[in-house]
Amino acid sequence: MASNLQPLHTSIEKIISSVVGIVILEHHFNFPSRESNLYCVKDDGTILWKAEKPDPNTLFNRVKLNENFTLSAYTIHGHACELDLKKGTLLDKLSIA
Repeated sequence: MASNLQPLHTSIEKIISSVVGIVILEHHFNFPSRESNLYCVKDDGTILWKAEKPDPNTLFNRVKLNENFTLSAYTIHGHACELDLKKGTLLDKLSIA
């Protein structure tokens, strides 16, 4: 199933299977900056959510699944974020740059 996934704009950098769906991180290079390159899809490829970004002009470059059903994600502009796995919304953010 994961082999059937198609990226929205660039290439898939990371796939995380979760109880909610499949979390996808697309490569940030040449990805449209106003969109989110971190999103979650159902098994059929339908998008459940696109991750809320801490800044509209940044993109994500790393993500990991936490034991408490959140995602830790980092942006190319130095943000460390905690995201809700079910909705993709920001729970917390910190500028580390």
